[in-house]
Amino acid sequence: MSYLEYNVKYVPSGARKLLYLNWPLVVLLITVAGIGFLMLYSVAGGSLTPWAEPQMKRFVLGMVVMFAVALVPIWFWRNVAGLAYGVSILLLLFVEFFGATGMGAQRWIDLGFMRLQPSELTKITMVMMLAAYYDWLDIKKVSRPIWVLIPILLILLPTFLVLKQPDLGTAILLITGGGILMFLAGVSWWYFAAVFAGIGGLVTAVFQSRGTDWQLLKDYQFRRIDTFLDPASDPLGAGYHITQSKIALGSGGWGGRGFMQGTQSRLNFLPEKHTDFIFTTLAEEFGFMGAFSLLVLYALIIVFCIVSALSNKDRFGALLTLGIAATFFLFFAVNMSMVMGLAPVVGVPLPLVSYGGSAMLVLMLAFGLAQSAHVHRPRQRG
Repeated sequence: MSYLEYNVKYVPSGARKLLYLNWPLVVLLITVAGIGFLMLYSVAGGSLTPWAEPQMKRFVLGMVVMFAVALVPIWFWRNVAGLAYGVSILLLLFVEFFGATGMGAQRWIDLGFMRLQPSELTKITMVMMLAAYYDWLDIKKVSRPIWVLIPILLILLPTFLVLKQPDLGTAILLITGGGILMFLAGVSWWYFAAVFAGIGGLVTAVFQSRGTDWQLLKDYQFRRIDTFLDPASDPLGAGYHITQSKIALGSGGWGGRGFMQGTQSRLNFLPEKHTDFIFTTLAEEFGFMGAFSLLVLYALIIVFCIVSALSNKDRFGALLTLGIAATFFLFFAVNMSMVMGLAPVVGVPLPLVSYGGSAMLVLMLAFGLAQSAHVHRPRQRG
């Protein structure tokens, strides 16, 4: 019996697919989202509006999307990976010319009932495309230069378009997430050594370009770097966000001030308290134990994704699941590092907790793909 015949014969069908869902992962996602609802209720002063109620509706819609995507055979998602990637590139091009502008950046498409941020979708479609590429490519060719160049171009194209918006945070996530998937696919570590050396040169060039005609970053992005290196240099200006964030983190102590008792968020000292800096509100109200508990939940989501991928004999499904897990990890790792002053402020939301429509729906779509890979993986008849 060929592998294809085995794969087709032993995948579940119909209602049985629901039994094969990764239910612990579903429970974890609901739990984390529930924490997000509580924090959005808190930062609104004990009100479901304007943030908690819309977030709940989006999560319910996201759950419907996740289950719908999960029930579609994984081979379908493999076949449409190139189309999905191409559509996301076209949407990024549309944003470049016709996108809605907010907070000094042109990142959104205004659909009337919501604002779609194509760069969020690109994080997932790029993973799909890379997973499909390495599923198609002979494993013996993975580290040959010509076959390494193709995925690099697939990563750099959306990264360039996102940088033009400008959105440095998403650009970093695209490059890092794509690089992680290339490594997991088996690309030689020598390429990554060369990349790290190139990064060192690029960082040097970035700092050398400041104030010149060929400046590589925007002025506000340089101010973010300055703030990261020395927040106290401008505590009421560029360093205000991170200074207030550290105050909130420190004031929470071991057990926190209590639900809805955080002074930094309730008194509006903390900017972007419902989006990028919502983790500091959680840490202030529930302390180290609350923040650590959320980190444990995030870690468990990663673990269940990795276990699912390792048990999957389908290369596309395994790489797709690992790529989604890596992207999810980068989301919360960058956000937490950012609000704790361990990384520059780059505007990355806390997954399933920060307020936001595009990020929530795209993330649930991503976990739907991981569920599809889990449900339709080859298994013995039971």
